Amino acid sequence: MNQEIWNRTEWFRKERFGMFIHWGLYAIPALGEWVMSEKRMTVEEYEKYFEQFDPTDYNPREWARLAKKAGMKYAVLTAKHHDGFCLFDSALTDYKATNTKAGRDLVREFLDAFRAEGLKVGLYFTLIDWHHPDYPKYNDMHHPMRNHPECSNENRDFDRYLEFMFGQIKELLTNYGKLDLMWFDFSYGNMKCDKWKAQELISMVRSIQPWLIIDNRLEGSAEDSGSIITANPTEYSGDFASPEQMIPPAGIRNELGDPVPWEACLTLNNNWGYSSSDRHYKSAEMVIHMLVECVSKGGNLLLNVGPDAKGRIPKESVKILEEVGEWMDENSKSIYGCGYAEIDKPEWGRYTRSGNKIYAHVMEPQAGAIPLTGIHGKIKKLRRLSDNSEVKLTDYWNLKEYSQNQFFFLNADTCDSYPLPDARDTVVEVTLEETEE
Repeated sequence: MNQEIWNRTEWFRKERFGMFIHWGLYAIPALGEWVMSEKRMTVEEYEKYFEQFDPTDYNPREWARLAKKAGMKYAVLTAKHHDGFCLFDSALTDYKATNTKAGRDLVREFLDAFRAEGLKVGLYFTLIDWHHPDYPKYNDMHHPMRNHPECSNENRDFDRYLEFMFGQIKELLTNYGKLDLMWFDFSYGNMKCDKWKAQELISMVRSIQPWLIIDNRLEGSAEDSGSIITANPTEYSGDFASPEQMIPPAGIRNELGDPVPWEACLTLNNNWGYSSSDRHYKSAEMVIHMLVECVSKGGNLLLNVGPDAKGRIPKESVKILEEVGEWMDENSKSIYGCGYAEIDKPEWGRYTRSGNKIYAHVMEPQAGAIPLTGIHGKIKKLRRLSDNSEVKLTDYWNLKEYSQNQFFFLNADTCDSYPLPDARDTVVEVTLEETEE
């Protein structure tokens, strides 16, 4: 793995859990963030949401407190999405929050609030802009006017658009203090790499904030990780891969077998932006399992919420995140600073690891003793992470012929492991002999 990338992502690989926030004008029609494209809306038709935007309940301090309570360590806000609307006070466009009824720089308030809670901060910035007159329209894969021949690209100046795009990115890097992460979105078709002047863009970013972690979407997308997974990544390959709405089957390594920093971005329901009809929320238990799965494979979880048009995170999302936070209060040691255990996945759950500590995440109740596979003879002690209570290895009579494994009971008095003390995920910390450090 590229040492520069590995060093730059050190904090990122330790903190493991972040909040993604998709929010903008699209919260008003409440049909998700792609509504302009999906409904083939013209700029003029979409303009009504600009006139209506008035998030009277926007309080990023509440968002930040919720993220912290959930055990999240960083957050990423959509400073600008594909519709071109800016939540920040850009000098390069009038299409921004400060010119709406909101009359506020919503990005600045977000950054101030999350920093105040001790969380690292990132901004999402799309490479696409359906509002800008020089962005390709006709025959573009995604533009709302892609099927309108009258929207010819003949007189559009893409270099002028790039100058605008570079300028807005520079504003975010110079006017808003230290950022920790930049999430660019996204490359597609022939709109990638040189089309974005990716090398120049990265050079500019690094010259202003050299520590900044950048995703891989200047040359990749949710469909293609780009050169970060090769032995010779480009300078604009990014610092981490960004699988979307899925968790890679075995984590992500490059073609040399070295681990690659990665972050799975997933929605809490089925949409990124607010959708009033989407009630398909993942349970707190599922979120916990997703997080553990990511960490067990050397990755992060960036979990998305979509605030409504008033600026409120939906109450369903709040309830789920608060429950996740309850579990994290007792078990976060098995998440922060952990990664691959380099042990085969057990049938009852997953392993995460930090140094000589292996964390057994027991997610399925067992009838009888639980086997610790792959670490026979290396175990020094066991304890339940939630309360530090002792867990003892057992040589119960019915285990004699399975001496290649070591076993424990979660309910020693009854010699079984049902029901689980925590049905969502009961974590047992396994300390290995010091020689394993």
